[in-house]
Amino acid sequence: MSRNRGEFNEINITPLTDIFLVLLIIMMVIAPLLDQQGLNLTVPENVAQEQAKQDSKILTVNVTADNRYFIGGQEIPVNELESYIKEQAAKYPDGMMIETDGEATHGAVVKLMDSARNSGITSISVSQV
Repeated sequence: MSRNRGEFNEINITPLTDIFLVLLIIMMVIAPLLDQQGLNLTVPENVAQEQAKQDSKILTVNVTADNRYFIGGQEIPVNELESYIKEQAAKYPDGMMIETDGEATHGAVVKLMDSARNSGITSISVSQV
């Protein structure tokens, strides 16, 4: 009982094509869902800066190029930053504005933001001067 087997010279690509089509359909379904991740940002209205400064009570902190912190023209050392912000938080219920120099490091700004969050400030804005 000997079987005559012919040589197998062709590759059946039908299963491979089916797999690719299923993967394509999965990607087409998932792709629109990936676009909805991210931060929810609210864009402020255009208001004159002078009017905004007079109407609101916002604590303004300047971060210099050499990563020093100034509040109201007074330099605040890094180790006293959180306690000083905690003292000032009650006087400024509208939040904090961080005005940073373009050369300031990211770490210095994040340190300031962490100190503000730990002090109870929930509204923080950042601008570059």
